[in-house]
Amino acid sequence: MRILILYILALNAIASFAQKRDVNFFIEKAVVNTALLEDLNNQSNSLSIDSLLYKANLKPQLNANLFANYAPVINNFGYDNAISNGQNVSGLVSFSQKIFGKGQKNNQLTALTLLKDKVDFNKKITKNDIEKAIRSQYIIAFSDNNQFLNLQKQFGLLNTELEILKKFTQKSIYKQTDYLLFLSTVKQQEFSMLQMKYQFENDLGILNYLCGTNEKSTAVLIQPQIELKQLIDSESSIYNQQFKIDSLSIQNQKQNIANNYKPSLLLLADAGYVSTITGQYHKNFGNSVGFNFSIPIYDGDQRKLQTIKNKLALQTSAAYKKQFERQFKQRQEQLVLKLSQNEMITKQLEAQFNINGTLLKAFNKLLVTGNASIPDYVIALNASLSLTNAIAQNNMERLVLINDLNYWNTNEK
Repeated sequence: MRILILYILALNAIASFAQKRDVNFFIEKAVVNTALLEDLNNQSNSLSIDSLLYKANLKPQLNANLFANYAPVINNFGYDNAISNGQNVSGLVSFSQKIFGKGQKNNQLTALTLLKDKVDFNKKITKNDIEKAIRSQYIIAFSDNNQFLNLQKQFGLLNTELEILKKFTQKSIYKQTDYLLFLSTVKQQEFSMLQMKYQFENDLGILNYLCGTNEKSTAVLIQPQIELKQLIDSESSIYNQQFKIDSLSIQNQKQNIANNYKPSLLLLADAGYVSTITGQYHKNFGNSVGFNFSIPIYDGDQRKLQTIKNKLALQTSAAYKKQFERQFKQRQEQLVLKLSQNEMITKQLEAQFNINGTLLKAFNKLLVTGNASIPDYVIALNASLSLTNAIAQNNMERLVLINDLNYWNTNEK
């Protein structure tokens, strides 16, 4: 037991020099070390580049082409000169320009913008999920550590009383069985403290795993300051943005279907040199202009089928939105109810703990006078331990509930 007491004193000495860590430290590490966020950032940047590429594709396109061909006829064997011309040389600079209406251009750019909005939305949701997970695990690890410190404090007090009881037992004021019963209680407390220490180390290890850090159990975790956000409706929730984006994307696809069946025009031009080099080849410099005009006439009812698919997609999105609104309200009500129940339990536990504390003080006074009933004292001590654990567990559940409720009440735009 002396070794354990020395170990506890050593821990206290180390803790005074240990690094203090709050929940934001772990959240920042998790955000930096999460590959999914890096992936989403790169996707968003890539879609920005796609918009620039599309705009570049709308500009006039110029290409330089050089072609040379020689088809010899040897002993009357070879390609027909009427087809191959024997030899050909061409050097051209070609020009092409797609002609689009303003609506078609804007529709394509809007499609790319909506894709980027969806990626940015996923980035926000991923970050929110990370923050919730880290806060929950931090709360658990902090609660473990806090409970360990409380058990450590109680263990020190019990050891002091054990020494008093030992002296009285040696003077035959208390029975040997009373001393052994109290010693058994102290040993049980020692075991509970050791269990809580290991539990804290394991839960801190999980927190490190989630964040990509390697904080030691000597780190001091600061009390998490988690305030309950104001309740919002489903329409104001960040999670409702996905349905707005989906609806706009489906409408954009509908317009794109219509644009695919509009006439298209491609302007063409080139200038340069084309010759068979058979005669007056120095006069074969020239140019040409043209256009390609296309009007869709019949496609086997593909447009009609695509329109039906578009309507089905819109109905699906509306169904998911309705389900989200219903579940959002239900989840919010459940968490508010649980939080209210938690507060009621807290009041009950605190009342019991105060009564038990008064009882223990009375036993302490009786102990030093030799009038304490050790079996009853042990019952009171075990009740105190159970109440302490229950209060710690209830406080942890309260913080987890607030964290869950804040997760649903996120309205960051």
